[in-house]
Amino acid sequence: MSQPPYPSWQPWQGPSAPSMLASHADRERAVDVLRAGYGEGRMEHGEFEKRVARAYAARTVGELAVLVADLPQGPLPQPAGVMPVPPRTFLPVPRPQTNAKAVAAGVCGLLCVPTMGLTGIPAVVLGHVARAEIRSRGELGDGLALTGLVLGWLSTAGWALVLVLLTVVSIAAG
Repeated sequence: MSQPPYPSWQPWQGPSAPSMLASHADRERAVDVLRAGYGEGRMEHGEFEKRVARAYAARTVGELAVLVADLPQGPLPQPAGVMPVPPRTFLPVPRPQTNAKAVAAGVCGLLCVPTMGLTGIPAVVLGHVARAEIRSRGELGDGLALTGLVLGWLSTAGWALVLVLLTVVSIAAG
């Protein structure tokens, strides 16, 4: 049987560790590392499939170690009593934050009614700035910014209409 082209680094310690029989959990852990490596573009699809097939057919942890030795995040030896830290690949993706200016725009937009439209212009300004920041930073809050924009523009248009009507009435009255 020919030797695979993978390094012979062994993550399991102890004199008999490489020949220790592999458990289902050991095989699944190795396949998870292979999936992460394939997802990161570290191997071609054909090589990935061959390694997964070999991982499920492996009898010892030494065979599994050879399959994942050249990939980052492979199983590392842990001192006794220390909880292993999961690889970053398997951690949940942090949720983006909500843009603070979008929240302020939404609040200003909602306050247009009780303040008789005084917060309309700040709602518009904050809404435009927030939407630009949301697009560039990938933050959340586009709905709040849009709410502030719509209510702010409605308030501003309402005041503009009132001023135009007052001007027309005052010119007509003479």
